[in-house]
Amino acid sequence: RRYECDECRKRFQTRCTLLKYQQIHTEERPYECSQCGKSFHWRSHLIVYQRNHTAERPYECGECGKRFSQSSALIYHQR
Repeated sequence: RRYECDECRKRFQTRCTLLKYQQIHTEERPYECSQCGKSFHWRSHLIVYQRNHTAERPYECGECGKRFSQSSALIYHQR
């Protein structure tokens, strides 16, 4: 792991990953929800957040049929 964050000393394998990570230490939030204007550091967080507006629940429990907006919530449910 050659690339180190100057702010917190966390290390990364690629420069690209480091540069993306460093957004967390700034006010930069380039991904904005078109519905409400809330913004995020990462696109993946915006995608998950937007499901709040659409009620999209793509992750379904094969046992009971309950649906979830995040895969982590489904995994927690299945334990």
